[in-house]
Amino acid sequence: MRRNTYLLTALLSAGLMACHNEPAFKVEGTVSGAADKMLYLEHTSLEGIVKVDSVKLDESGTFHFSGARPDSPDFYRLRLDNQVINFSVDSTETVTVKADNSGFATAYQVEGSENNQKIKELVLLQANLQEQVNKLGQSGLPAGVAQDSLFSLVNAYKDQVKRNYIFAAPNKAYAYFALFQQLNGYMIFDPLTSKEDVKCFAAVATSLNNLYPHADRSRNLYNMVIKGMKNTRTPQVKDVTLPADKIQEASIIDIELKDLNGKTHRLTDLKGKVVLIDFTAYSSAASGARNLALRELYNKYASQGLVIYQISLDADEHFWKTAADNLPWICVRDPQGPYSTYLSLYGVTQLPTAFLVNRNNELSLRVEEKTNMEEAIKDLL
Repeated sequence: MRRNTYLLTALLSAGLMACHNEPAFKVEGTVSGAADKMLYLEHTSLEGIVKVDSVKLDESGTFHFSGARPDSPDFYRLRLDNQVINFSVDSTETVTVKADNSGFATAYQVEGSENNQKIKELVLLQANLQEQVNKLGQSGLPAGVAQDSLFSLVNAYKDQVKRNYIFAAPNKAYAYFALFQQLNGYMIFDPLTSKEDVKCFAAVATSLNNLYPHADRSRNLYNMVIKGMKNTRTPQVKDVTLPADKIQEASIIDIELKDLNGKTHRLTDLKGKVVLIDFTAYSSAASGARNLALRELYNKYASQGLVIYQISLDADEHFWKTAADNLPWICVRDPQGPYSTYLSLYGVTQLPTAFLVNRNNELSLRVEEKTNMEEAIKDLL
């Protein structure tokens, strides 16, 4: 009996030692000015944020976490209250972080890998962009001018990140991180409706798939790229036989969709009005500023006969209903989303895209980037 007990004890000890000796990454460092606060280590998984470990900081602010080595690059974050420090792990490396309670999310120092230095650079660039956008929102500029300024800021940011982080090293973890940064809660790079942005996702997906073909992130990114490429594929030039019920005397392709209350709105029922057709996605980063600009036009010209017929291609119906609830114009949604038949019928390849319809219910103008939309509306009114 005693012999069996010794054997069992030896086996348990060996098992515990084996577990202890498994390859692991370490995250350690100090957070000053945060005594008695909780510091959390969280995994940024594909399913969401998952708590891994936590520690109550003492006066010294020192901390030490460890985790199993991932089979492919993965992402974690340290969280103090509502401030986070993002970092990547792709080996048994030790990531060392020094931070202060007051500037935890931006003024930290990180050592251990080039990836995490670059991730910090991206975090600071995004924080600067967010600050400029916030100032723009408080500037009091006319909505149309503010929208143009917002587009310029976001496009300049995207060009910089594409050039210096994504296309420069698509095989690096920081390139993947760059793809998923957000502005006001929306993704800055659009993997579903922007042809140029899809190229960024494709570059990183190709590199990840070559290096880690069986990783969940590789497969997930690959699937996103395939969907984005389908959505943004340039339609083939061919003769199209339009359904009879789409062709009206007014020489316009009719659109018939339901609003958030289930009421059907037909484009041809608006004959006698000047109609702005707006194909959009409320989930895009620029949607808020665009709707502010449209509201300004609507407030000015609705009494003179302007109608806005806004078509959402959002996949999330609940999100659309919430976003459209307080808008004063006609807001409809195509449940087919990016696969909407109306996109091909109207030749829409990117969002947002707008058209103007005259009072005779005839398609009058496709709104381009350089179009002065207000002047065009006034001419039709």
